Amino acid sequence: MEVSVDKVKELREKIGAGIMDCRKALAETGGDLEKAVEYLRRRGIAKSAKFASRKAGEGLVHCYIHPGGRIGVLVEVNCETDFVARTDDFKNLVNELALQIAASAPIGLAKEDVPKDVLEKEKDIYRSMALSEGKPEKVIDKIVEGRLAKFYEEACLLEQIWIKDPEQAKKVGDLVKEVSGKTGENIVVRRFVRFQLGEVS
Repeated sequence: MEVSVDKVKELREKIGAGIMDCRKALAETGGDLEKAVEYLRRRGIAKSAKFASRKAGEGLVHCYIHPGGRIGVLVEVNCETDFVARTDDFKNLVNELALQIAASAPIGLAKEDVPKDVLEKEKDIYRSMALSEGKPEKVIDKIVEGRLAKFYEEACLLEQIWIKDPEQAKKVGDLVKEVSGKTGENIVVRRFVRFQLGEVS
């Protein structure tokens, strides 16, 4: 069934799950909001929003070297207890994040991490592109906004589409929330660095 954007937004605000998960839950439950919440809770997806305020002081620092030795990644991911840090679910998540970083070369964790000068430069480029394409002045801001959303999806780790599941358009941030819901703890991607042979940061 076709699910309205407003309903997806309402469900997302209510439980903090990803857009694709909300859309799927509403489609599976015939658009019933309460049943959709239950559907997501049964899968551990809705829980993660509740944990976001809890302190995450444990976790792992993980190192990944891509075959051939030309790309390396260090990533720190935190959880609340060392018990969860030792679980396969958590370790697999950390490894998936390292693989994502190696493959997709994000420049930051989230939108807020994009340096202001980089953001302004991107806006100027998109504005110039729109003008050179002959777009009317009144729609240029909307066009810039749309292209910035795409930029964030490519540049920010948590906004990127997970490379292992591009068909579902699941974002990396949604993957983190799923594992958070499954483990019952707040999980925070703290920081990362990506090295590529010959590149100077």
